Order: sequence, then structure tokens, then C-alpha cells
Amino acid sequence: MTTITIKNIPEEIYERIKLQAKANRRSVNREIISIFEHAVQKRTPMDVKEILERTRKIRELTAQYTISNEELTRWKEEGRE
Repeated sequence: MTTITIKNIPEEIYERIKLQAKANRRSVNREIISIFEHAVQKRTPMDVKEILERTRKIRELTAQYTISNEELTRWKEEGRE
């Protein structure tokens, strides 16, 4: 395993990492490794054609559903109670 030293970490960032580590039941070191792993993980490129096809299918399946402004307003207000 490689060891690295990170200098001049702002106190605010360090405190947030400590809180996050505690919430995740990890040491600060393990939390930083987890953050690094997430930051450098391989991302699969989006397949735009696939996304568009899925969107078209959803539109077809929901085409018969209409929502009135009154319904939408009522739902929004219910969510604020």
C-alpha cells in the first residue's frame, strides 16, 4: 500500500470529513479512501440512443394520463403540510 501526505487541509473540510466518517462508522483515513474511490471510479458513458428510446417508451405508456392544474396545485399543497 502507498502512503501519501496531504498538506494544508482547511479546518472546515477536515471537520466535515470527520463528521462524515463518524456517520459512516469509519475512521477518517478510511473515509478519505472512500472519497477517493468514489472520485476516481470509472464512469460508463451514457448511451444517448438508449436514453432517448427509454424516454419515448415512457411517453407512450403515460400518454393517456393528464394532470389538471388543480390536481397539480393540490398535490403541491399536500406535500407542504
